[in-house]
Amino acid sequence: MIELRALTMDDASVLQRIYSGASLTYIERRELTTDEALTLVANSLACARALPRDRWAFGIAVDDDLMGMVRLRCRTEKHASISYILHEGSWGRGYATQAVAVMLRFAFTTADLESIGARHHPDNRASGRVLTKNGFTYRGTRDGWPLYDIHRLGPCT
Repeated sequence: MIELRALTMDDASVLQRIYSGASLTYIERRELTTDEALTLVANSLACARALPRDRWAFGIAVDDDLMGMVRLRCRTEKHASISYILHEGSWGRGYATQAVAVMLRFAFTTADLESIGARHHPDNRASGRVLTKNGFTYRGTRDGWPLYDIHRLGPCT
């Protein structure tokens, strides 16, 4: 079972390892340097203090070990995009599916969002399955990337 938790500056070195190797196969970025990992965490902490909030980032932890990160970024007041990354050693265990499920509950209740969009690398079918298992609907492609969305069904109480 996963836990989503706030990031700390102590997570920078683990995030640097997560953003390396096979984990980068399906995302558009290179490996993080030490300084970039520190900046990533610092920016996440700054966003957590910002009002109004338009970004959220949580660590994906399993037995207190950081395995990845999941993020929401508002595109409009009520619509956000979701992204996630896991260390390659934790692939295929359902952690991304669980993390997205928890983040959706957060998005539709605490953050009061109405819809979430997502995309994945065309060759990363596993990520598409993560999204559809969580109720996302495939909407087509843009520039070759599959696009998905999910909408809140009604008022959250």
